Amino acid sequence: MDVIKKGTYVQIHQIVLRPDERASNLPDETKNVPLEMWVKGYLNSDARIGDEVEITTLTNRKVIGTLVEVNPSYRHDFGKFVPEILKIGQDLRKILKDGEGCGRL
Repeated sequence: MDVIKKGTYVQIHQIVLRPDERASNLPDETKNVPLEMWVKGYLNSDARIGDEVEITTLTNRKVIGTLVEVNPSYRHDFGKFVPEILKIGQDLRKILKDGEGCGRL
């Protein structure tokens, strides 16, 4: 495993609360899993993937966690494809053009 140098942009992971530490009034599917946190920032010392490290975030916070990724990218989307959404814009344009439900004066 390669050494990752101090100052490298990385992502860490931390278990904030174990399932037994979570509030009892949460839904079962929530309280039966840990509360986890992933944070990105700059590595404060040389380390390897899997090491417990301290990072400094872009907002200058110091956070400790397990090093999981180097130069992390942003991976987000809006979920799985929903065919009905394709028609929303078309249907709305038709409604507005035809004046259906617009309460004409």
